[in-house]
Amino acid sequence: MPRKPIPPNRARHFGRRTFLADVGMGLTGLALGDLLLQDGIARASEAQAWSLPDGRAHFQPRAKSVIWIFLVGGMSHLESFDPKPALTEFAGKEIGDTPHKDVLEASFIQDNLRIVVPDDANGHIRHKLFPTQIGFKKRGASGLEISDWWPHLGACADDLAVVRSMWTTDNNHGAQLQFHTGRHVLEGQFPTIGSWIHYGLGSLNDNLPRFIVLGTPIADCCGGIGAHGANYLGPEHSGVQLGVDPQNPLPFAAPGTDVYREEQENQFALLDRLNRISAVEYPDDEDLRARIKSYELAFRMQTAAPEVVDCDAETKPTQEMYGLHGKDTKTFGRHCLVARRLVERGVRFVQIFHGSNGGAGAWDAHGNLKNNHAKLCAQVDQPIAALVKDLKQRGILDETMIVIGTEFGRTPGTQGTDGRDHHPFAFSVVMAGGGLKGGVAHGATDALGFHAIEDRHYVTDVHATVLHQMGIDPRRLAVPGRKRLAIDYGRPIRQIIA
Repeated sequence: MPRKPIPPNRARHFGRRTFLADVGMGLTGLALGDLLLQDGIARASEAQAWSLPDGRAHFQPRAKSVIWIFLVGGMSHLESFDPKPALTEFAGKEIGDTPHKDVLEASFIQDNLRIVVPDDANGHIRHKLFPTQIGFKKRGASGLEISDWWPHLGACADDLAVVRSMWTTDNNHGAQLQFHTGRHVLEGQFPTIGSWIHYGLGSLNDNLPRFIVLGTPIADCCGGIGAHGANYLGPEHSGVQLGVDPQNPLPFAAPGTDVYREEQENQFALLDRLNRISAVEYPDDEDLRARIKSYELAFRMQTAAPEVVDCDAETKPTQEMYGLHGKDTKTFGRHCLVARRLVERGVRFVQIFHGSNGGAGAWDAHGNLKNNHAKLCAQVDQPIAALVKDLKQRGILDETMIVIGTEFGRTPGTQGTDGRDHHPFAFSVVMAGGGLKGGVAHGATDALGFHAIEDRHYVTDVHATVLHQMGIDPRRLAVPGRKRLAIDYGRPIRQIIA
């Protein structure tokens, strides 16, 4: 087969001077050029107007960092942040036999639902109403209603903004990917909210990545790296997974026990010299300078990472506040405490997964919802509340945005005898800090919690709110050849912005 000709637009990326310089450098230059090309790095022509973001905010930001907590599997909005007394009032009755039967006729069902697996065992409308499994109380001076499974976070009610009118379109766990990218799984993988922030903003700490992932990431079947990946923005903008064990925080980057530090320093020094030889030939090549910095960061992280995950450096009261010595809270408490230490040191986006179990997620309560949610809430309630309180007492809550999300809600009707099915038509998201209002509940669902009906928000409205508070206009981050849809950008939820 004859070779395909080089596309004209690709050929124009390399001028005569660049070509001669590459040849003059011999094998080193050719190898480096090939690596850069494989990474999608090409020298733009002088006539090309587009350029990479310069790392500066587009307008005055209110927040510097984001802590993005994701509860994997689909937490029930009906037992957490959206009380519905009608569920108990009409418990055991078919929806069609109640005064609220019109929820089944709402256009939202057909307009917003995209089914991936027809006739799957899950992801259906359940008609027999299931009573709320836990009580609610008005919390704080604001009177924000939060369930009794969240007593610690309830004590922070006056710092919380609860959005009760979220919706999505995937009735299965591909919604995990959708929550992070804004796109349905049938459309493929796209850059995540964390990767957009990494792509758009510069670093506040040259020793740590801008985007870090804590906890066990989502299983590949439900998004995998897609939930913290950068897709066409390039792998350099994906989240970096960090362990919270000070002895082994970067297993993928450790040099190995048989390599002395001095040996590795010499290896990095040699690599640095070779890269800088290339930099002399290409003094204006910003991408090459970025590549050099990435090697330098990898080396510096081996010193910075163990220090930042060392929770023993914290005071005993702080450790106790996060529940580091509690049987149920110690694991997630350590993740939340490390997240605070990371944003203190300038990490832009920290993503924490809870409930990843290699499948759909621990919060996926198709049965025994009461025991399931009681156990899981006990694991996360105290640590998340500690995070809010700790950031506030340190004076950095207003510049750090916390987002507590999940892929969808749970059905008002029962699945089996004591569970709830997937429910994309309505769910809740909780936010705090970052210049947002506190003690507010925005949006509303109907009497059964079936549909988001007042101030409805698709998942990218959360993205838009985060980006806005970080001082980013997503339309100014456009990538040539990658057209985005209007829904990708979302709309900032201005009603909760202070």
